[in-house]
Formats: sequence, structure tokens, C-alpha cells
Amino acid sequence: MAESLVVQSKVREMFKELDCNTGSDAVEQLNKEVERIIRRAVERTKENGRKTVKAADI
Repeated sequence: MAESLVVQSKVREMFKELDCNTGSDAVEQLNKEVERIIRRAVERTKENGRKTVKAADI
């Protein structure tokens, strides 16, 4: 997936609020993690015979 799933400016802002700097690869890795979570949730949803992803799937 080429499109970003996280808002880079918001991620950087949160790191800054928590008194940390943002590494050049941090946002990209966070985006990959979000994609992994979504794919896992969809898989679980389908395994349960549903098309609606619920909080429990995440």
C-alpha cells in the first residue's frame, strides 16, 4: 500500500509533545504497522463470517 495511513504532521507533533524527536524512518514504520493491524483485523473479521470490522477484531 503506497498511500500513507497516518498523518505525518500529527505523529511528529505527538512525539514532540512527549519530548522526543522523530527519526526519518519512524513515520514510515508506523504506517506499516497500521497497515498490518488493519489486515489482521480484516482477516479476523472474515474468519468470523462478517464484513464489518469491530473493535474486538483489532
